[in-house]
Amino acid sequence: MLRSAFTEDHQEFRKSVRDFLARDVVPNAEEYIENKLISRAVWQEAGKQGLLGLEIPEVYGGGEAGDYRFNAVAIEELAGVSMALASSLSIHFDVVAPYLVDLASAEQKQQWLPRFCTGEVVSAIGMTEPSAGSDLANLKTTAVRDGSDWILNGSKTFITNGYTADLVVVAARTNPEQRAKGISLFLVDASAPGFERGRKLDKVGQPEADTAELFFDNVRLPADAILGEVDRGFAYMMERLPQERIGAAVCNVAHAKQILQETIEYTKERKAFGASIGSFQHNKFLLAELVTKIEVAQAYVDAAVVAHAEGALTAVDAAKAKWWSAQVQNEVLDHCVQLHGGYGYMREYRVARAWMDARVTKIWAGSNEIMKELIGRELAL
Repeated sequence: MLRSAFTEDHQEFRKSVRDFLARDVVPNAEEYIENKLISRAVWQEAGKQGLLGLEIPEVYGGGEAGDYRFNAVAIEELAGVSMALASSLSIHFDVVAPYLVDLASAEQKQQWLPRFCTGEVVSAIGMTEPSAGSDLANLKTTAVRDGSDWILNGSKTFITNGYTADLVVVAARTNPEQRAKGISLFLVDASAPGFERGRKLDKVGQPEADTAELFFDNVRLPADAILGEVDRGFAYMMERLPQERIGAAVCNVAHAKQILQETIEYTKERKAFGASIGSFQHNKFLLAELVTKIEVAQAYVDAAVVAHAEGALTAVDAAKAKWWSAQVQNEVLDHCVQLHGGYGYMREYRVARAWMDARVTKIWAGSNEIMKELIGRELAL
């Protein structure tokens, strides 16, 4: 079905992103997987391409696109090449960027945003803790006043870009008497004494997207490290989670769509019993179902992207897009593996890596079960 969410300007931007990926990423993709790390050179080239500053004001070196559809185009194209690349870069330009643009002081913006746009500074966001995954109101990391400073203690886990980040937006409890209303956000410079990175976590998929544990041992933060207002952190996170979730949905559909297309080509070429396996009625019907599922999911996600660009996307609709796209993605990729037969289980085949890369999408950005809980509340159940 013809997509109508994007204009000619978006398609021109899409072409520039594809050119960047073909030139600077695809030739080295296997190296990043082998090293379990995306090169800083990729970040810097992405910065030159304008990918990292889409939401950043021009005065700080950003593109100030003013249209979320450009974010969606970038995420789609990244995901079609590498879901790990899309995960790492989008945490930076699609998840962290709104916190800095909306909440940072003029001084904080001047300190961080120019280098944020060029890729000189890589960012991460520290929400998840060992004892608090989707339950953000129950986090244990604390920030206690010491004169005009804050003393940060605690830990975070499963932090994308955590192993390489120069700047981390950290959620910490500043009021022990409150749950949701006692959390604040801090800008933590990774060079601060007491900030420690744990091991690079050994994930099932996306090995090139560095994910790490972070530890804070009496990290002294100046008063101007606070992001926004004290004790407003939970509200800030809830306000921005819909963008993270629609970004995840865009990534999910684009990733599955690309691998499905590659699988269709494989079924045309792979022969069994004297015919291409795609010509067998069962496989033909299955592929018809999968293509339809992807296109239907794409239509809903596109509508959500347009709604978000217009400032009208609700948290519940973002939750619907996130859980459904993750479900469809995993169903489609499981069938793609099956259609490849034994080869689909080999890591050297892209379909196998894509299958592993996708499994986490039903967990992160709020598990699918939490998404259904949010939707169910809207139904007054």
